[in-house]
Amino acid sequence: MEKRRTWKEYRTIDLALMAVILAVFEFLIVTAANFWFPDQLYTVSLAAAVTSIVYMRWGAWGGLHAFEAGFVFCLFSGGTVEQYIYYCIGNLFSLLAVLLLKAMGKERVRTGYLSLIFPLLVQALMHLGRGVAAVALGAPAGSMVEFFTTDSLSYLFTFVIIWIARKLDGVYEDQKHYLLRINAKGEQKGGKL
Repeated sequence: MEKRRTWKEYRTIDLALMAVILAVFEFLIVTAANFWFPDQLYTVSLAAAVTSIVYMRWGAWGGLHAFEAGFVFCLFSGGTVEQYIYYCIGNLFSLLAVLLLKAMGKERVRTGYLSLIFPLLVQALMHLGRGVAAVALGAPAGSMVEFFTTDSLSYLFTFVIIWIARKLDGVYEDQKHYLLRINAKGEQKGGKL
């Protein structure tokens, strides 16, 4: 008899895989930027894209990935203690976007015009959070703008990644909804045989 995974096992495996994907890609991006563009002021990150996907799949569990993205970025960039705080704690501001998912409903956000706006909101909240954390630690208020401008290319990357993820079955979808949908399809096929 085939052993079925429990809901918690499935969620744990999925969250772990998304964390590995995030860590690997952030490492590759930071390493490539340091090698090819060491003096460039701009940066690119997949933090908001991956975190948005996890928020859609699992809700507030994506906060773990938001925090991880900040940590990995600072680790591979040689960040200072202050930068770890800016990025790790600042990225957690994106948890506010989960309130939109709860208020509007994940399925409505996923299938409507908000599907591509939601990840941009996640990105903007991360930038805002980083700026607020920096100001709280004594940086001048004007420095908040730098978090938006130096990472502005990430908006484009986030938009494109989510646009693609929307097209892939089950990737940008609440996992309970996805599994129930797949199970219902399987039962329909099974009943027809």
